[in-house]
Amino acid sequence: EAQLVESGGGTVQPGGSLRLSCAASGFNFDNYAIGWFRQAPGKERSGLLCLITPGGNTYRSEGRYTVSNDNAKNTVYLQIDNLQSDDTAVYYCAARRYYGAVLTADPFEFWGQGTRVTVSS
Repeated sequence: EAQLVESGGGTVQPGGSLRLSCAASGFNFDNYAIGWFRQAPGKERSGLLCLITPGGNTYRSEGRYTVSNDNAKNTVYLQIDNLQSDDTAVYYCAARRYYGAVLTADPFEFWGQGTRVTVSS
């Protein structure tokens, strides 16, 4: 059974940084790109925040996001810098079959349950 498990959320002060993890199991990690999304309280899920391919090519919607992977651990990391109150959200990772293009309209097949990030002083 394919599974994605996020961790690393918590409460951080404005201006701080946080590193989230996404551990994958039950599917061939080498054939999937992993993306990150978020859903703020009372809002719809965001568009793609950032993504990393099996070979390490990345996309990010903002420079504050740094995505990396450890293929030996089947884990993807998202570091978010300069967190502000409007970054408060549940952050999700998702897996999409990778065929060679960093950005496509292909759907994300597997989703994690999310990890909550709260930015507050």
